[in-house]
Amino acid sequence: MKYILSGVLYMLSYIKFSIIVLLLAAIVLLLPAPLPSFAADTSGALNSSVSDDAILTVGVNSGAVSVSAYSAVLIDARDCNILYAKNATERLPMASTTKIMTAIIAIEYGDLNETVEIPSAAVGVEGSSIYLYTGEKLTLLDLLYALLLESANDAAAAIALTIAGSEEEFSHLMNDKAAELGLSDTRFQNPHGLDAEGHFTTALDLARLSAYALKNETFAKIVSTRKTTIPLNGTEGIRLLINHNKMLRSYEGAIGVKTGYTRHSGRCLVSAAERDGLTLVAVTLNASNDWNDHRKMLDYGFSSYVSISLLGAGKYDLMVPLTGGFNEWVKCTNAEEVRVTLPKTHGVISCTVECPRFIFAPVKSGEAVGKIIYTCDGRTIGESELITTSAAESKYSQRGFWYWVKSLFGFD
Repeated sequence: MKYILSGVLYMLSYIKFSIIVLLLAAIVLLLPAPLPSFAADTSGALNSSVSDDAILTVGVNSGAVSVSAYSAVLIDARDCNILYAKNATERLPMASTTKIMTAIIAIEYGDLNETVEIPSAAVGVEGSSIYLYTGEKLTLLDLLYALLLESANDAAAAIALTIAGSEEEFSHLMNDKAAELGLSDTRFQNPHGLDAEGHFTTALDLARLSAYALKNETFAKIVSTRKTTIPLNGTEGIRLLINHNKMLRSYEGAIGVKTGYTRHSGRCLVSAAERDGLTLVAVTLNASNDWNDHRKMLDYGFSSYVSISLLGAGKYDLMVPLTGGFNEWVKCTNAEEVRVTLPKTHGVISCTVECPRFIFAPVKSGEAVGKIIYTCDGRTIGESELITTSAAESKYSQRGFWYWVKSLFGFD
């Protein structure tokens, strides 16, 4: 009897040891392991999420362009990588480029088709104006065209009063949005950009704000409009609105965005242009020759950088072994497009796929299981998550732990 008990205990000990070994092996196998690297075909298509380090390491190339502006910056609108900079993080007044934020707040908070009755507080505002009448009725969209094409300060005031009840409360919304976007060197005191203490931005913050704004279809359509008309105080007459941004008429691919000037700020300009999938945003603050500055910066950007689509969304397929499921495999694909902007002189682009050797069921559809990483010239330039394309149930989920243990030894 003693020998029988010893044998049973030995067998139980062996089974327990085997289970532990199998569990440890499973843990090791589940650790992400890079699949073989390969050089990427840069003739394909791809969009990416680019690391914060990449934003700083593309290089500011301060000697590449000579500009009249005290402060200037050129960025890639897609990921805000800095391509050129001069005093780009110094806080300065921004004049009517303020209205970029005014427009975004109006679009995001207001109803574009709402009829606005112009309050007396919005009539006779200093500076650029479309000469609104007290009690005149226009849509919020009409006011946005006046704001961004004619740089109308009275339209800015009317928008602020309609959305927030006062310019002060509207400025709070503007500052909240700046904080949300990470614009730590920007502060607004009014919706029009007239000189005020504590009203400032930097060229870099303004460029990043503009890149964000251009992703809004309504904003992008308005700032790319050369001219339009809106009603005139309920009469048969019309107001002709002409965009002050000369770049729309003089620079190939120009798509916006806003001019500005006060005696205190000097000439301020934000421009954007698009060519061959590459969208650039240029900003100058306090420039004596801003139009020429912007042509030079944009020319530099388009001649020196290229936008490369590395991998289209859902274009990479990978079958990963599935353990404990009804199927043997689960299909995975890349979650998003990977697109990068690189110097035209860039080196070889390499790709590494990180993914576990197998996955335990259950698995949810869209669950992240790995990632694709692209590198070039010694740094990461983009990556995309690998996600499952469908759910996979566990065949043991309803049968309990001991059923799973028995299945490890082939008794299921």
